[in-house]
Amino acid sequence: MKLDFTSEVPLYLQIGSALKEEILGGVYGEEEQVPSTTEISLTYKINPATVLKGYNLLVDEEIIYKRRGVGMFVKTGAVEKLKAVRKKEFYSSYVEPLLEEAQRLSISREELIAMFEEEKE
Repeated sequence: MKLDFTSEVPLYLQIGSALKEEILGGVYGEEEQVPSTTEISLTYKINPATVLKGYNLLVDEEIIYKRRGVGMFVKTGAVEKLKAVRKKEFYSSYVEPLLEEAQRLSISREELIAMFEEEKE
């Protein structure tokens, strides 16, 4: 987990994002325990409440859940949920602007497909 203490992005948001990336990257599998808030707070010398705030974002998104007295775990289906969200973000961030620019330049669907096929080679 990488945290940027000079960033304007609050640490709790960075923690949530970093944990999502680790789950997507297979560092933590479904039903596998994630590091405790105490472990993260000691490692990075930050307030445990900050870590908990980041974790609670993922609990609210149903990515992780708490087993009372045991810790936090990756929820079954979390990877697919994260992928679905990322695909939507990818579409709105990359595909829509690409299609808009292609339309402005009068690039046909066939030309776009040819460009992608050419890139594969």
